[in-house]
Amino acid sequence: MLEAGTRKRAQPPPPHVVAESLMQPDRDPARPWLVLLRDEQRPRVVEARPPELVVWSSLWPSRPDALVRFELEPDGCGGTALRWTLLVDEPVPDASKLGHLRKRLNQLINANLRYSYGQ
Repeated sequence: MLEAGTRKRAQPPPPHVVAESLMQPDRDPARPWLVLLRDEQRPRVVEARPPELVVWSSLWPSRPDALVRFELEPDGCGGTALRWTLLVDEPVPDASKLGHLRKRLNQLINANLRYSYGQ
């Protein structure tokens, strides 16, 4: 698989909390964050080694080959350094589609998930 995008940002809670949120995004109905668009589907966890690794199946029926790999590590301040990486098979999506996929991951993880923790 080819790396089609990656981004690393801090999340406020420790890795075990973030890993749990990624593995069970609906566990707390008071904190919904995995809000999907019409062209998206709920991902499955295809691999997990909490608290340092979670891998999702594709969010996009149009790219069923895609995987999203999350690497989590302590940030030294009680929170988590979380890196998401989008992996795809060839052919790599065109620039417009790739931009959309990256933007959506960034929105879901570095905005929605972060805001669900009160940040």
